[in-house]
Formats: sequence, structure tokens, C-alpha cells
Amino acid sequence: METERREITVGDLTFDVRVGGPDHGPWVLMLHGFPVNSSCYDDVADRLHESGLRTIQVDQRGYSPGARPEGVQAYRLEALVDDALGVLDALDVRYAILVGHDWGGIVAWHLAGKHPDRFTGLIVASTGHPSSMRDAIKAPDDAEDQREKSSYIKDFIAEGAEEKLLARNGVLLRRAGVTEAELAPLKEPGALTAALNWYRANFTGDIAATLSCPPVEIPTTLVWSDADTALGRAQAQGSGRYVYGDYRFCELPGVDHWIPQKAAKELASEIALRSAVF
Repeated sequence: METERREITVGDLTFDVRVGGPDHGPWVLMLHGFPVNSSCYDDVADRLHESGLRTIQVDQRGYSPGARPEGVQAYRLEALVDDALGVLDALDVRYAILVGHDWGGIVAWHLAGKHPDRFTGLIVASTGHPSSMRDAIKAPDDAEDQREKSSYIKDFIAEGAEEKLLARNGVLLRRAGVTEAELAPLKEPGALTAALNWYRANFTGDIAATLSCPPVEIPTTLVWSDADTALGRAQAQGSGRYVYGDYRFCELPGVDHWIPQKAAKELASEIALRSAVF
């Protein structure tokens, strides 16, 4: 089933969006992480369409050429949350199942916690609830593990990070698992700077206050893979403490950080299970 490419205007920004699936299927909003755009969900979307679900894949702020404002502060978390709501409003989508991976997971937790009336279920891959991440970093028995896993962030917010990451045809990103096709859009002028600005805007200053997120009350599934080098077990398993509703923890053995690409079948299955609320 083919997807339809659309340009959705939210305020003064224009987002590249793909919509696919049965005309009357339940909606699924899928939010990608760093440094890939929404194409990471292509295999997941195909499977969801077969399950009768209708998908929205958004190239988020900085990843859509028409939604690439200048300045670090334009990429604050509250703006990223508002973008997702704006896309839903522009499509006249009142309710959706919410899916996020990596940075898209952080945005998804905030959407679900702050706007529970817009979402019937939440499925997050890799990224635990922000409060669980805080707990994992502070916990004496796990602090070294998650702090070590998160140490790359200081390199991402540093001056000149773009040049280092794109040097030698993006060898550092390719070693981390980014494919040549996923790397190509990052070579557009300003694209990688915009993507890195998500870190620079939200992982400096009072990080705890910036990322502070209320508990989630809608049905939630966290999908975590045990070969993830960036996000550890404690932040994933501890997320259940911040879900005040039906909660499921799904562990994928032998899968690395790139769950939407490497475990599309498993992720699609978990999303389809949450669609049963309809």
C-alpha cells in the first residue's frame, strides 16, 4: 500500500509528512530520533497498513527542509511537542496511537503525559520515561553505566560537532549504525546543525527542568533492546514507575539501538496490540 507525501504547514514551518494505510483505519503518529528522518519507520508502516492501521510519518523540526529555523532555542522540547500536535490538527486527526524512538521517544513521553486526551496508546522504543532516565543516572548502582552510555552527548553539543560527524563521509555515524541512505539528508546545508540543536537546546543549562515530564496515564508499551549502547536497562525497566495505567515492557534480545529498522516486525506487533483499544 503506497504512502502519500504531503507538506503540512504548522505556523511558519512546513513539514514533510507521509500518510498511508486504509482510509478509515485508526491513526498512528510515528516520531523518529537522531539522526535519521521518518524513513526509519518505512518497514514498520508497511506492516501496520496490513494490520488495518493508518500511519503518519513526520520529518520533524530540523529534518524537514521547510521546518529548519535558525538558532538553538528554536529546538526546545516544548516546540517539538507543539509541532506534533500541529501536524495532527492540520490533518484533522483528533486521536492517534503514539509511537516514538530515541529523541522521538522523549517527545512522545511528553505528548502522552501532557496531552493524554489526544492519544489512545503510547509505544516507545529505546527511550525510557525522562524521570526514569534521571533515576538511572543518579542511582549509585547504575550511574556509571548510564552516564557512560550518555557520554556521547557532550560531543554532540560541542562546537564543531558537525564537521567531526561528517568527516570521511560520516564514518562516525556509519560506525554507529547509520546507513548511507540515512546519512545523505544530513549532508544538506544546515541539516546536521538543526539535528544537533535538539541536544544543544535541551541538554544544557537546567536539564532536569527542561526534560521534566509528568507521569503517563494512557496504555503504554516500552520496547527496549539489550544490545543498545546508548540507553541502558535501568532507564528502560524503571519507566513502569511513571506509567499510571496499563504497562507492558518488551525486551528484544540481540537487537541494537536501531529498533525501527532492525526489529520492524516486533515493533509493529507491539503497536498493533495497542490498537486493540479501538
